[in-house]
Amino acid sequence: MLGKDQLGASGSSGRPQLPARAAPALARCIAIPADDFARRYWSNDALLTGAAELGSDFADLFSAAAVDELISAHGLRTPFLRMAKNGSVLASAAFTRSGGVGAGIADQVADDKVLAQLAGGATLVLQALHRTWPPLIHFGTQLAAELGHPVQINAYITPPENQGFAAHYDTHDVFVLQVAGSKRWTIHEPVLQHPLPGQTWEQRKTAVANKAQQTPLIDTVLTPGDALYLPRGYLHSAVAQGEVSIHLTVGVHPVTAYDLAKELISAASADPELRQSLPMGLNTADLPALTDLVRAAAKRLTVAVNSADDDLLMTVARKVNRQQASAVRPAPLPPLAQLEVIRALDANTQLIIRPGLRPSIRTAGERLVLEVLDTMMNWPAQSEAALQQAFSGSPFSPGELQELDADEQLVVARRLLREGLVVPTASSTGSGDRAGQRLPSA
Repeated sequence: MLGKDQLGASGSSGRPQLPARAAPALARCIAIPADDFARRYWSNDALLTGAAELGSDFADLFSAAAVDELISAHGLRTPFLRMAKNGSVLASAAFTRSGGVGAGIADQVADDKVLAQLAGGATLVLQALHRTWPPLIHFGTQLAAELGHPVQINAYITPPENQGFAAHYDTHDVFVLQVAGSKRWTIHEPVLQHPLPGQTWEQRKTAVANKAQQTPLIDTVLTPGDALYLPRGYLHSAVAQGEVSIHLTVGVHPVTAYDLAKELISAASADPELRQSLPMGLNTADLPALTDLVRAAAKRLTVAVNSADDDLLMTVARKVNRQQASAVRPAPLPPLAQLEVIRALDANTQLIIRPGLRPSIRTAGERLVLEVLDTMMNWPAQSEAALQQAFSGSPFSPGELQELDADEQLVVARRLLREGLVVPTASSTGSGDRAGQRLPSA
């Protein structure tokens, strides 16, 4: 674990803008090379990084002014916010109310109620900011692309000397980015290594409570610009110090080997022996007999899995890709601006894949099938080289698309724009990123 250097103070706050520099998102969270982080810390060990090591704070991503704007002017509703106090989540009626004319809803945030709860010591949680706050939409999209795993971003706003949640663990990794104020964090090693989403801390309350009484692995105060990485399973609790604390929790929802195994087992349902009914008159209370049936099913499952051919494995991989692609929000797409780009398109217009997309392509007869988000598109087979080029992550112009004549180049480019697959480099917030990849062909 890296030591914590002298911590810096936050910069000025105000309405944040999109970052002016195209620094890699992960480099905002750690001060060591990405390869070192992947080898030594990813999914295995906590990492504490001081503001002095990172060289900047997070004021461009979020601020107190951002909190006020979201609560007072954006009309948020549950589940985009929640509140908690002394380890308990408050009922939504405590900070929302019904209202509105023409588009009335029952659970819109009530800024006066939020104020009252904050004044009474409750913690405000603004959820899914990777979908609602522009700088964090950009940051979240970029970080997910770098990590290869979906991310979510929440903000925690805690009044002085208060604690929103008791010691617990998450079933996803987190980067904690301290934005304003200070918060004391107490970290303990896991009671369960690498917990899956269904293996929550509530199922192990006694073990968690006992572990929380032991000597902590980390006991530190985070101040603006500090960052903390915690793999899933690490116990943590935090208490605001002498002023309002604001921190971002960037949750990383990892794809695991278990996810792949689940899909492979699901694909094994093609085996008729596994689909066969168990014997008539089955008595599930006869545990020895039932155990024999479980053993027989396990043997048959082993046969089915071991006999999986490349086509079946590719089908499983394709399904996992679709699931993960739907969990990552691609970069924002302004429809009217995109229409104008289509209208003015020529052979020299600079384009790039829309950051955050995870397209895959396969051959189906004499056509290509392109899968992206929740959509499957048919393309002519002769466009494969052009699609691979367009999705490589490098900027390109229609006139550079390979194996197409001039008219075909413009037709393909227009369709890519119309489908929201590429964007002009001038308006792409991730135009400097290597966002693309070589697409798997089947």
